[in-house]
Amino acid sequence: MMPRAEVNDRSDVEDVLRIEEISMSFGAVTVLRNVDLHLRRGEILGLVGDNGAGKSTLVKIITGYHKPDGGRVYIDGEETRLRSVQDARAHGIETVFQDLALVDELSVFHNLFLNREHTGGGWFKLLRNKSMRAAARRCLDEMAVDIPSIDVPVAKLSGGQRQAIAVARATRQKDIKILLLDEPLAAMGAKETALIINLIKGLCRNTGISVIIIDHNYTHLFDICDRINVIQQGQVTLNADLSEISIEELIELMVQKRRRELSKYMPRAQVPAETVVNPQTKGGSR
Repeated sequence: MMPRAEVNDRSDVEDVLRIEEISMSFGAVTVLRNVDLHLRRGEILGLVGDNGAGKSTLVKIITGYHKPDGGRVYIDGEETRLRSVQDARAHGIETVFQDLALVDELSVFHNLFLNREHTGGGWFKLLRNKSMRAAARRCLDEMAVDIPSIDVPVAKLSGGQRQAIAVARATRQKDIKILLLDEPLAAMGAKETALIINLIKGLCRNTGISVIIIDHNYTHLFDICDRINVIQQGQVTLNADLSEISIEELIELMVQKRRRELSKYMPRAQVPAETVVNPQTKGGSR
């Protein structure tokens, strides 16, 4: 049974984040059209859609990087204007993008405190490395992140360990409520994928942090998420708990969209019925 398509479920009491009728254009190109989305406390929400569907733009609005042309943002039920990335952080919103923003030459503990270093010594602002080492070790141990040495440069870590450091840096911030993750499992092997999935689930379970994940791999999303939103051509076309939809139904939904797109350019030809979407890749295949 396919789930409901409406997306404006009003569960204000539970919602840590709610956005209503968000729209945004870049010049003549409309990227988002009256988007509604909500995120419950402690929930992991997956965002799915083709490249260019508007997922990254939506995330950048939530982070305060983009200012929408219209619509409203509510945090803990209060309408909020996110004027900058720093303003979003002050409201408890942190983001880990695909590039992770780590400095390869710096140690693990220095990356954990990047731009938020412990300093002392008055005017000279000397780094308090001992304090940062102890706090970094404690933070990683609490999150069950296995890093043998916090003194090694992050360039020597595996992809999964680097992603774990980026997530740890974001979530160790005071009063964090919402974590946004852009392709956190991209190009990882099975072992490292399991590491990050367990890390994110543990964070939500133990701290109540809410998470929004962008990922093209449907299998990953069904492993980690509580609910899923599909964004197509700047609109949320599906909002469903994972108990309401199967991975096969999600694939069929995406295939139907591609068939409609193909029909625009092949009006006199039969659109291939066997066009499929691989749940473990970004694109379709035949």
